[in-house]
Amino acid sequence: MSGLGRARTAALVTAAGLFVAVGVVLLTTTPWDPLPGAVPGGAVPPDPARDFSPAELARSAAFDAAINPPAYAGLAAGLAVALALGLTPLGARFIGWCTARVPRRTPRLVVAVIAMTTLLWAAGLPFGVWRENALRRYGLSVQTWPGWAVDELKSLGLSWAVWTVAVLLLFALARRFPRYWWTGAAAGGFALVVAISFVYPLVVEPVFNRFSPLPAGPLRSDLLAMADRDGVPVENVLVADASRRTTSLNAYVSGFGSTRRIVVYDTLLESSPARIKSIVAHELGHAKRNDVLYGTLVGALGTSGAVCLLFLALTSPRLRRRAGLRDGDGAPDEREAAADPRSVALLLAAVVVLTQLGGPVQNLVSRRIEARADAHALDLTRDPVTFVSMQHELSVRNLSDLRPDSLEYVLWFSHPGAPERIAMARDWARLHRIPEPPSLRR
Repeated sequence: MSGLGRARTAALVTAAGLFVAVGVVLLTTTPWDPLPGAVPGGAVPPDPARDFSPAELARSAAFDAAINPPAYAGLAAGLAVALALGLTPLGARFIGWCTARVPRRTPRLVVAVIAMTTLLWAAGLPFGVWRENALRRYGLSVQTWPGWAVDELKSLGLSWAVWTVAVLLLFALARRFPRYWWTGAAAGGFALVVAISFVYPLVVEPVFNRFSPLPAGPLRSDLLAMADRDGVPVENVLVADASRRTTSLNAYVSGFGSTRRIVVYDTLLESSPARIKSIVAHELGHAKRNDVLYGTLVGALGTSGAVCLLFLALTSPRLRRRAGLRDGDGAPDEREAAADPRSVALLLAAVVVLTQLGGPVQNLVSRRIEARADAHALDLTRDPVTFVSMQHELSVRNLSDLRPDSLEYVLWFSHPGAPERIAMARDWARLHRIPEPPSLRR
């Protein structure tokens, strides 16, 4: 076996070990049963018709029919473009054309990253416009087109920054250690995921929203008191100016340690204090369980395994030939081949495929964690009636899909559907011998 062959075998074994570790962690720590214990009379089945009127169900279905075509088309187009660029000579030729007049390796890599990420962003742009039009028709988006374009350019700029840093580090390792760069890159990928998670609330969130402290008053005092009663240290309660782009409702707990704060959309302040406390209690459940940190560490471990698979893709003679790249297996220019800027196209194609494969697993685990946070909110507020009415309001205002098909549920749902969440609240009421929330159908 050649030197590269031994390195590829080691990378494959390491990837398998890391993914087995991720699988064991997820199987043993995911809250598969967020409401342990037998529900008296049996579990309440999710039933959209019990709490949503025919008009609400019809509007939800119409919005779903409007938003699904751009979602599916955008997903298919993104995959098609990434694979066409990465698994044919098109990507290498495009990068070669973009970098033909760039004299040095590092600037060529930067240009290659910017060119490829911009091309992929541009491929998805028509579907983003299509989606934005649907949001506008149904009143969920109130953003101007110039404002929407600015947000898109901000997202593109962040992609440039993150991908440039990651690719420069990866290709520096590849040039220095052409057969074993995956070891350092796996550790670096782990560290980068953790670092991004920590700096996100401080660096990325302010790029898209302005935050101001919630004025002193009963609501602020009640939210801070609830967090204190829950044993979750919170430094501040902030209001995000979400109303300049959307009418949807949301809140979250952001940051770690001294940076942790409760953030509520200004649109949510229109709701009653009891409903606001119900949704914030859900977010405190995430903070109390350190769900963001847990997700970060598991995601970082999965990223390390994915880096090992990236090494296998980037050093595969068959894939390199398909991508119009040199083989590099034992060749005198092996270091040059390992750090060839034209292989950025193959790298991004592999990342896109791995991301899509990992998405359904992430959603499955996320739905169970969100259900546990719902149970925490019910335990903290002991108010299932308000919880159910809040879920109803969220669903109606956000036009949530109340009857998703199986594919939608697997691909897009990181939270349980509203009928599932409402049914669980009724299960919680039965378990605690509290009157079950009545039907909300008008």
